[in-house]
Amino acid sequence: MSRPLLIGVCLASLLALPVMAQERAPEDRQRLLDLAYALGESHALRQTCQGESDQYWRSRMVRLTEVEQADQAFDAQMRERFNTGFASRRSEYPVCDEASRKAEQAVARKGQALAVKLSQTMREVRSAGAAPDSVAAETGAR
Repeated sequence: MSRPLLIGVCLASLLALPVMAQERAPEDRQRLLDLAYALGESHALRQTCQGESDQYWRSRMVRLTEVEQADQAFDAQMRERFNTGFASRRSEYPVCDEASRKAEQAVARKGQALAVKLSQTMREVRSAGAAPDSVAAETGAR
């Protein structure tokens, strides 16, 4: 499986069955914030190699905020975490090279770990009767 596809599968799977953020346990809200940060990092690292016009991970973040339907304060926190992750990696990896590609892989692994934790919670909610809303079906920019 190619690296970009693997990253996409990992992070998209984590968004497969969202629950409204205000209904999430505090640890899941923190995981969502961590995910937003990872999406920001991924966006910066991908743009480093693909160019600033690439909006793949930004479009996933927009979709996350739409699906979560979080209250205004939590939505602002998620967006701030995305922007902080983006700024952090943009300044750390201004050029596309082996180091930026390795950083992108590390962020993918972090996103995958978050996906596993969140998917466990989502399965519990789903078994209680919540309807799925898949971000993975989104056909945004790639």
